[in-house]
Amino acid sequence: MTPEEINARLLYRDGLILVVDKPAGVAVHKGPKGGPSFEDDFDALRFGLPRNPSLAHRLDRDTSGCLVLGRHRKALEKLGLMFKQGKISKTYWAICETGPDDQEGLIDLPLGRLDAARGWWMKVDEAGLPSRTLYRVLGRADHAGARLAWIEFQPLTGRTHQLRVHSSALGWPILGDPIYGGEGRRDQIMPLQLHARAVSIPISNNKPAIEVCAPAPPHMEERLRACGWTGEPAKDPPEPAVTAP
Repeated sequence: MTPEEINARLLYRDGLILVVDKPAGVAVHKGPKGGPSFEDDFDALRFGLPRNPSLAHRLDRDTSGCLVLGRHRKALEKLGLMFKQGKISKTYWAICETGPDDQEGLIDLPLGRLDAARGWWMKVDEAGLPSRTLYRVLGRADHAGARLAWIEFQPLTGRTHQLRVHSSALGWPILGDPIYGGEGRRDQIMPLQLHARAVSIPISNNKPAIEVCAPAPPHMEERLRACGWTGEPAKDPPEPAVTAP
């Protein structure tokens, strides 16, 4: 991205934290085989500081939305501890196949590594780590010959691929998932319909939590509208809060 393009994706800025709107289809960092990544462009987000900001957590390559960065070492340490302790809450939007029968609920299924050869691929495993996800159905639709559900997820734990495995295990996989979407779906062209919609960061004991929301990505708008989404509020986005360079 150009500096102008990545700055246009800046959702929030203060002296400790940046929140950016990550595009789908881009790895957040270089993998073992190298290649381009989102953090290659972080030099444009220094805003006067001597070093680039760094990732405070990860999003899958195909997931869009709120990505939290720490602007310096102390900020990263604090954010890392908060993520580990579950103090930072994240909200995701997904378009799922068929969807659950209930309007809301809790998924409580432990997750473990699928096998050593599959890297980060996961599965439901009674011997795995505790994994819990709240869900709420925001809308439903019959669209292009398929039953769809627009679902809001709130992961209470932070396991790899947690939302993708949980929804798939219950029979309503996230649309466009090339790994957990079921047989015959790995060659489909549709992007993964999963978006990190919002994040809440209680960074200060004396101030309200930082609340940041990422707009719905273009590749999800068609199915979101089919499920009842009416678009983003018709107002200008707030100016980023700036308390340091």
